Amino acid sequence: QVQLVESGGGLVQPGGSLRLSCVMNGPKLDRYHLGWFRQAPGKEREGVAAITNREDNTYYADSVKGRFTMSRDNAKNTMYLQMNNLTPEDTAVYYCAAALTYGGGLSPRLYNYFGQGTQVTVSS
Repeated sequence: QVQLVESGGGLVQPGGSLRLSCVMNGPKLDRYHLGWFRQAPGKEREGVAAITNREDNTYYADSVKGRFTMSRDNAKNTMYLQMNNLTPEDTAVYYCAAALTYGGGLSPRLYNYFGQGTQVTVSS
C-alpha cells in the first residue's frame, strides 16, 4: 500500500525559500511518476510540478517556472520541491502525488495517490 508523507511547510516571508519533502512508504519510488499540487482556500487543486519515472523529465506550471524545482531521490524514496522567491500567491496546502501510468501531467486526475498535505504560508 502506498503512503505519501509531506514535510517542510511553514511560514515564510515574501522572497524567501522553502524545501518540501515527501517520503513514499511502501513500494519503491522509482516505479512512479511524481507530482506536486497545491490548493488555496476557495480554489481548485492545481498542478505545480511533475517529474517522470525514468528520464526524470520535469514539467512546471507557468506560475512557478524559474522559481520552483522538483527532484527525486529514488534511493531515499523521497521527492522534493525547492521553492524560491515565494510570494503571497504561493500560499496554499501543498500535496505530493504519485502516478503509475502517465508521466509529466499536471492534472490531479492522472495521479493515483496523494499525501495529506503540508501548509505553506507566505506573509510578512
